[in-house]
Amino acid sequence: MSPFHGLSAFPLTPASSDGDIDVGRFGAMISRIAAAGVGSIGVLGSTGGYAYLTRKARMRAVEVAVHHAGHAVPVIAGVGALRTEWAVDLARDAAKAGADGLLLAPMSYLPLTEEEVFAEFLAVAEATDLPLCIYNNPTTTRFAFSDHLIARLAEVETIVSVKMPLPANLDLSGELQRLRGLVPADFSIGYSGDWGAADSLLAGGDAWFSVVAGLLPESALRLTRAAMSGSVEEARRLDAAFQPLWTLFRTFGSFRVMYMIGDILGLEPGNPPLPILPLPAAQRPQVEAAVATVLDL
Repeated sequence: MSPFHGLSAFPLTPASSDGDIDVGRFGAMISRIAAAGVGSIGVLGSTGGYAYLTRKARMRAVEVAVHHAGHAVPVIAGVGALRTEWAVDLARDAAKAGADGLLLAPMSYLPLTEEEVFAEFLAVAEATDLPLCIYNNPTTTRFAFSDHLIARLAEVETIVSVKMPLPANLDLSGELQRLRGLVPADFSIGYSGDWGAADSLLAGGDAWFSVVAGLLPESALRLTRAAMSGSVEEARRLDAAFQPLWTLFRTFGSFRVMYMIGDILGLEPGNPPLPILPLPAAQRPQVEAAVATVLDL
């Protein structure tokens, strides 16, 4: 089974202010996610703060994740970087560390063209034999993948999945139908944007690339299973319990909220990497109430 199916949980990466991975705390996070029985664990995604970590720290994070997942759950490693050769090096590092798949976002200071993005993906895809997922994250990268580019990349043997943002018109069924007509039958199409998880899975999405599952995997897995089995009423009931948390994610950014959730759960994630500041303490009661609602599912 491809690592890009079902619930993919993306944890934080606890690290010191100097960017050194806190192996103990990170390993504990990975172990509890793996124990929940998720489909895969995505390290060094946006929630993992990959852009703020050195190459050495990123390889160490993959090593720790693979060790604590115990090969029972596939590990996907984010390899996005500002230079193509750095992304290639990160892909090779991840393969050496035992990762089961790669996730690549086209990072750049200057706006990229489609040809530049295609060339980068081809270079990374050719660097290892690991399956690679396209990370379409225009909010952060300022690059939106066209249907044409996704179809072109899907012709590359090891590029087997895309992680899509929620469409602005929320026409998930229409988008999925359109994309499936452009890519191979076994090409996985999944979504990020946790507040659209129920809708995307009920519409037939292959994967939920989940922020919240990095800290609340059991609850996220219940929602995933209900939606993927077509249990509409149960999926809607579970999604309703998540709504206060989704509101917090949209208001303050899921990255900041996740650090506070980790602290509430006693996982001691530390603070987000500067210049990102922690969520103001005044928001803690609201986050605690939202977490309690989800834990009661």
